[in-house]
Amino acid sequence: MAHYGRALSTTEIIEQETQRHWEQQHSFRVAAQPGKPKYYCLAMFPYPSGRLHMGHVRNYTIGDVISRYQRMLGKNVLQPMGWDAFGLPAENAAIKHQVPPAQWTRSNIDYMRNQLKRLGFGYDWGREIATCDPTYYRWEQWFFTRLYAKGLVYKKTAAVNWCPHDHTVLANEQVIEGRCWRCDTTVERREIPQWFLKITAYADELLAELDNLTGWPEQVRTMQRNWIGRSEGLELDFVVEKSRETLRIYTTRPDTLMGVTYLAVAAEHPLAIEAARHSPALTVFLEACRHLETAEAALETMEKRGMPLGINALHPITGEPVPVWVANFVLMSYGTGAVMAVPAHDQRDYEFANVYDLPIKQVIFPVGEATTALTKAAFTDRGVLKNSGQFDGLSSAEACEAIAAAVTASGAGAKRVNFRLRDWGVSRQRYWGAPIPIINCDRCGAVAVPDSDLPVVLPEEVAFDGVISPIKKMAEFYSVNCPTCGQAAQRETDTFDTFMESSWYYARFTCHDNNSAMLDAQANYWLPVDQYIGGIEHAILHLLYARFYHKLLRDAGLVKSRTVSAP
Repeated sequence: MAHYGRALSTTEIIEQETQRHWEQQHSFRVAAQPGKPKYYCLAMFPYPSGRLHMGHVRNYTIGDVISRYQRMLGKNVLQPMGWDAFGLPAENAAIKHQVPPAQWTRSNIDYMRNQLKRLGFGYDWGREIATCDPTYYRWEQWFFTRLYAKGLVYKKTAAVNWCPHDHTVLANEQVIEGRCWRCDTTVERREIPQWFLKITAYADELLAELDNLTGWPEQVRTMQRNWIGRSEGLELDFVVEKSRETLRIYTTRPDTLMGVTYLAVAAEHPLAIEAARHSPALTVFLEACRHLETAEAALETMEKRGMPLGINALHPITGEPVPVWVANFVLMSYGTGAVMAVPAHDQRDYEFANVYDLPIKQVIFPVGEATTALTKAAFTDRGVLKNSGQFDGLSSAEACEAIAAAVTASGAGAKRVNFRLRDWGVSRQRYWGAPIPIINCDRCGAVAVPDSDLPVVLPEEVAFDGVISPIKKMAEFYSVNCPTCGQAAQRETDTFDTFMESSWYYARFTCHDNNSAMLDAQANYWLPVDQYIGGIEHAILHLLYARFYHKLLRDAGLVKSRTVSAP
């Protein structure tokens, strides 16, 4: 026997014969066996980029060692493999190689599957799934329509990074120094309609559950806690002077309220837009803000700029006028699109105030000290109140309660729990993804695609130029009749964020062959996953979305376990 022009060694012959035996005998194929201890070992499935790299080999070797050990202990071990097959890289490769993304993706899957088999990993290949197969994303679409009926899905206009050349939304990571990573076009901040899942409805449960996941690495749990970001604070209104309008803000530092010297609103805020109608300079500034990134990290590091709107709002306790500015560091999509600024006690506000020569009023002082120099930085610690009227002498903790009580009594605000976590935007204006199962009708609005018409199959034989999604130009795809009233309508041409596919694949592995249901009783036998293996880079988005999705599955009666992976 020869291999690449040379004779095979004895070990190579043994290896090939052993692997052939495994395949012929289905050595790693498993089925549910009630009464026998089970063990579900799952390594995060790969994106079919074309070739395995050493990171893949490392992770999959770890999983295989664990699986073989648990099998030797007499357990019924499930170790599946599949492909996270949708996404932007396939579109880029399609442009480069002049082939449809589907063809490129499936060719890569074939090559990488052979690589994994050559490595000798003990996978149950009979359970193989690829997220780009309609048999997979059919159930994702089906579940989306159920969530839509329950009110856990909604559509709203949201700020995104938009490349005017490629006509697509860019992730924050794809914006480099304000320009598109692919074509170097200046990126715009644009408001467009997007579909969202209400992950915030599960924020408290997602946070509380972390305390029970004691087997998870502490770093992962900490990262998720910070991302969810629960805070207790005060929501209050500043009434716009000579108007019935109010500016609603949220603060976690009510003790600093008496130190407010200006308010800042987002460039898209109605007050800013109205003021710009009478100011060419403001119009130019708002246009410049449209070309800024939307990532919080980028907002933190960029130069803080702003302009006064020429209007005031009244302080909710003193009634004094407070000037309103528009600032490039305030996002309309984050909170209410308005913030109160306390330069003496917030570093960002301090830097902005120094640039524009705005007042800095210190109201918090260190315990036992009469003064604190604010020549270089804001004083951000807790302390004792001064220059705060009836609240003088109170500690920060006491003042937070007293000021909240005063604002609540006047009707200007109330205590509130807030979260840093935002609802999950699942719309993408790209082609290579699962179509969102919605039909837009002028008469009926957004209507879910009926079960009988699922899956909404993504056309795969397309001419792809990478500029506009092909399905947005295919009348045969988007021209349909409304399933409710029967009149002419248009199919949604956005596709799902690929995290949608990777948020439930672990469950589909357990009942991959069920063509009549998303999940079945096998899911309750195998879940939760006993050992989940992957990189720390997936600690927040993937693992958080997967935990959220599992709770959606649980509440729909599709699974009984509380979480994805065993605690």
